Amino acid sequence: MADPRVLLVLTSHDDLGGVRKTGYYVGEAAHPWKEFIDAGFDVDLASIAGGTPPQDGYDESDDVQRAFLADSKVSAQLADTARLDDVDPEAYDAVLLVGGHGTMWDFPSSTALAAVGRDIYESGGVLAAVCHGPSGLVNMKLADGTPLIAGKTVAGFTNEEEAAVGLTEAVPFLLADKLTEQGATHVPAPAWSEHVEVDGRLVTGQNPQSAAAVGREVVKLLKG
Repeated sequence: MADPRVLLVLTSHDDLGGVRKTGYYVGEAAHPWKEFIDAGFDVDLASIAGGTPPQDGYDESDDVQRAFLADSKVSAQLADTARLDDVDPEAYDAVLLVGGHGTMWDFPSSTALAAVGRDIYESGGVLAAVCHGPSGLVNMKLADGTPLIAGKTVAGFTNEEEAAVGLTEAVPFLLADKLTEQGATHVPAPAWSEHVEVDGRLVTGQNPQSAAAVGREVVKLLKG
């Protein structure tokens, strides 16, 4: 049996509501990637628009983030990521929607993301998201048209955390509120604490501190 394949989806949006530049949060890609690689999984990167995705939140003192950006396969893919429209969801056993504030703009409106996430999930795969990555879940619908997260328990960046970073007015919506509007039960933990919710094959993490734990939960499901 082939090793599981995981797709990491990154934002292509670099403008944080006029406040500053943003993009995908490097640690939220790197720490799950490390869990997947250590488990023997194959990992690919894609972005909403393709090409080189904008980065945010890089911590060069973090060994895992440095290893991620230095990895030859990762660096080659980051130089010119596949456009999500061109990705075959049947090739993957799991998809992780990597966070970063940029996701709040291009994840909810991406029909490709909605389709890839739904197709992997409905074919028995794992759907995961971390921090602001769950913004990609708010408009994702099952084949029958119902919101994928309706009735599900989820984690995601909290209103308290958004206020703490001073961006409540900058983002297009508050993630926790929008997840709740779609019928999910958003469970907040104390700000900046590691917190992951697993509801069947849906894995969601609250913040950057939860990224590695999201990866570990995906590994458990794929190895289960």
